[in-house]
Amino acid sequence: MGILKIGNLRKTYYYFRKNGLKNVFYAAAERILDQRGKEYRYQAPSEAELAMQRKKAEKYSYLFSILVPAYETKAEYLREMIDSVLGQSYPRFELILADASETGAVRKVAEEYTDERIKYLPLAENKGIAENTNAALAHARGDYVALLDHDDLLAGDALFEMAEAIGRSAGKGRLACLLYSDEDKGNGAMTEFYEPHWKPGLNRDLLFSNNYICHFLVMKRELMQKLKLRRGYDGAQDYDLVLRAVGELVYEGEKDREAVVHVPKVLYHWRCHRDSTAENPKSKEYAYEAGKKALEDFMESRGWKGSVSHTRHLGFYHIEYENHIFDQRKEVGVVGGKLLDRKGRIAGGIYNAKGKCLYLGLNRNFSGYMHRASLCQEAYAVDLRCMRVRKELWGIFEDVFGIPYKETNIGGLRQFCYDGMNAGVHGELDKCMEFGRRVRRAGYTVVWMPDWEWREKGRRNARGMEQQAEYGRNGNDDEKSCGHNSSNTEL
Repeated sequence: MGILKIGNLRKTYYYFRKNGLKNVFYAAAERILDQRGKEYRYQAPSEAELAMQRKKAEKYSYLFSILVPAYETKAEYLREMIDSVLGQSYPRFELILADASETGAVRKVAEEYTDERIKYLPLAENKGIAENTNAALAHARGDYVALLDHDDLLAGDALFEMAEAIGRSAGKGRLACLLYSDEDKGNGAMTEFYEPHWKPGLNRDLLFSNNYICHFLVMKRELMQKLKLRRGYDGAQDYDLVLRAVGELVYEGEKDREAVVHVPKVLYHWRCHRDSTAENPKSKEYAYEAGKKALEDFMESRGWKGSVSHTRHLGFYHIEYENHIFDQRKEVGVVGGKLLDRKGRIAGGIYNAKGKCLYLGLNRNFSGYMHRASLCQEAYAVDLRCMRVRKELWGIFEDVFGIPYKETNIGGLRQFCYDGMNAGVHGELDKCMEFGRRVRRAGYTVVWMPDWEWREKGRRNARGMEQQAEYGRNGNDDEKSCGHNSSNTEL
């Protein structure tokens, strides 16, 4: 795994140049602690499982169009990619190779195959990854379109699992329009796999911080042909596409979150070599600028006023909304912050539907799995001690907590005026959870802002909670801020 060590050293060097020694120290310490006792081994489906899937696949008629823009692809990488598609347990697909190469290398490999499901499409010129993909999209006949990079691999059950997910949605009377899976990375030879990316379901604010959806992306053909990939966003064309698709599916029309489906299984292997973004983030800095531009464009399309900046992690973004997030996004009903214990570890603040505090015990300087502990994201509930509520929801607040809603200004940040001596309120997670349920039922979302901090101090009382608190903004006292830099956030 020497390539991983070299890659990590390269990433550390770039990180130091960008963020300084202190952040390098915490990033390195977190990486060392995170790797202790953790091993990942990709378990490919067995032949028996694949055989069973081939039989079950007979009940589905969905046709998948797999689009692969190719440019001077190494022959061995191209063959491995094609073989991974031909090895699918689900047989109804077409593989469209859009070749913009100046040599005949890609054509030569394509001609080695006689399978009629492979469609070779020569392009007159190289117009960039977005336009090259659009050329393939114009020829797509499938019910669904899937995007695959020319040097990556699909797991043998990738299309079957997507067909199953589409079928499950149909069984509930829902139309799955955008689907994505978990993924991992592979070394250059694709003999070892590592760094699995376990993803949450649709989480809009997490998406506004980073394109966590990424691979394996499948979309209803009519929707993708309507949106297309846009030139000028090369390197982040998938992110731009996903943002616009979410805008179409969740903010417009039916406003159906269930049209976006997460398949919680590794179905995609992202090959890492020196020139790939996965292995060498500096190799495609333009991609991160394109991602920033895509997010800015999405905000403008929604009429949200604010600014987007890069965080210290490449490919992750920070939004500052003009005045406040409530003023720009009418769907946001509650915002909350991060609770810290006396040792500077996360003690509360963000909770999933089971009442579990995400990132519990994590050092405040650590960013967590996939940097999510430092990313603005939707939550099921947040903590009363570090909360602000939209005025339209004050009635629900008072009904749940049994006290009037009052705001105060602490450190430049307006929030609920929490009095820790209110015995009927202090530390009651069940009421916070009920409030989160009621807010969501009313059609609003709850957003967690990790750079807003509430620090416990003093002695613990009988309820195990702190009597006093310090308030902070993690180095930012501007209430316009909404998050910073990516454990699975389950709403």
